[in-house]
Amino acid sequence: MERAKDILNGSVLWRALTALCVWCGGQWESSAVVRWFLHPRGWNRGASEGSIFYKLWALVRKELCRGYELLHLDVLFAGSVFTKTWFWCMMPVVFAPLFPTMAVLGMAAVGCCSLLLSLIRDQGRPLGWAPINRYVILYAAVYLAGALFSVNLGSSLKPGLLSVAFILFAVVLYNAVTNRNQLDTLLAFVVIAAAAVSCYGILQYIFRWGYQSAAWVDSDMFSSIQFRVPSTLDNPNMLGQYLILMIPIGGAKLLSAKDWFSRVFYFGCCGVMCVCMLLTFSRGAWLGLLFAGAVFVILLNPRLMLLIPVALVGLWFVLPETVTARFASIGNLSDASTSYRVYIWMGTLAMLKNYWLCGIGPGADAFNMVYPAYSYNGISAPHAHNLFLQIVCDAGIAALAVFVILLFVYFRMMCTAISREHDPSSRIHQIAFTAGVCGFMVQAMTDYSFYNYRVMFLFWAYLPLGALCIRRRRLPEGRLLV
Repeated sequence: MERAKDILNGSVLWRALTALCVWCGGQWESSAVVRWFLHPRGWNRGASEGSIFYKLWALVRKELCRGYELLHLDVLFAGSVFTKTWFWCMMPVVFAPLFPTMAVLGMAAVGCCSLLLSLIRDQGRPLGWAPINRYVILYAAVYLAGALFSVNLGSSLKPGLLSVAFILFAVVLYNAVTNRNQLDTLLAFVVIAAAAVSCYGILQYIFRWGYQSAAWVDSDMFSSIQFRVPSTLDNPNMLGQYLILMIPIGGAKLLSAKDWFSRVFYFGCCGVMCVCMLLTFSRGAWLGLLFAGAVFVILLNPRLMLLIPVALVGLWFVLPETVTARFASIGNLSDASTSYRVYIWMGTLAMLKNYWLCGIGPGADAFNMVYPAYSYNGISAPHAHNLFLQIVCDAGIAALAVFVILLFVYFRMMCTAISREHDPSSRIHQIAFTAGVCGFMVQAMTDYSFYNYRVMFLFWAYLPLGALCIRRRRLPEGRLLV
């Protein structure tokens, strides 16, 4: 083995590849664009506290604290379980893929009330801040306006309010976690829940449990694919979107594990999640996961980027022909699902020529009221099958602009933290949350995953968890229930 290693290290090809990797890494680190991106100005607490959102909250909090004292509610809530904010905010995040949407909403509402109670009881506790918070609130406000100006207010109000509630939970979750022990435990439970969902999905595939839509598979092109795994998320593509977010967290827990039991455990979790991802047969999800993996590797060490093509070639020979054949069909317009999406995009773009300013309002009913008049080839659809197009449909071009700015701020915030982080464990977690959002956005180009409210909820919860990983090293150890 050592002899083979010496021969490999001494080969001209290996030396050339190593030199190229070193050069690429140097170009990345010395790039003026990269330096500008990684050194933003004006990102401090003072800038946040000067915002209108923070000032409004200060006024509201002052009045709530006054009412709390006048009613002597401190006696009622002393030692109450409802003051355990981390627990109540952890519940919906962990159980979102397992419980119905309204149950998740109920748990999130309890978490919101618990945080509000904690902020009122402890007047010295500051409101947690992250650069993305103001854009999250602004996006929620614009999206709500889109719902109020819908072509069908009655059908858009419920999905609009539900979406806004899940969006704003991001700010709540960021404030709920107050120490490192809480953050690490929450991430561990999230990975365990994802592994449980994946195990159920694998059993589904083995025993053929659950509903199968004929629209999920083009039987003419892929006769060997008889079953696609939806697990607990009702649709294989939604399951794929969920796993894109979860697999990088599992990878971060694996790489940062300090004992063999944890390494074996998280390796098993990552393994079942990857197997379940394959069984979704979702090409968009596969592409998103590959992109997330590439981002993970590059951010971990830019010199490793040239190993990515080697890994892809290896996967091509290792994976079953059923998987490789379906992946190779990406972009093939003879495939029913691909042509279906292209036709929907064409019809949606035609519709947005008349509704680009304010949109038509959120919800399938509003979309089905307007879209058929612009449908290409008479194809019906519940949504635009593209996240960015659907945002314009729901709330207009202003919502899309705010969403894009939010993503830019998030990536800039995460990449800046990664470049400055000295703690290996915190840095790996920051990379994971950056890679997860990148992969999610790639699949979002081919599907609209926010129609599944649980996936939407988890995406918006994902952002503050990434922001918390920036603070991880500076957080106190603390206790779980404080």
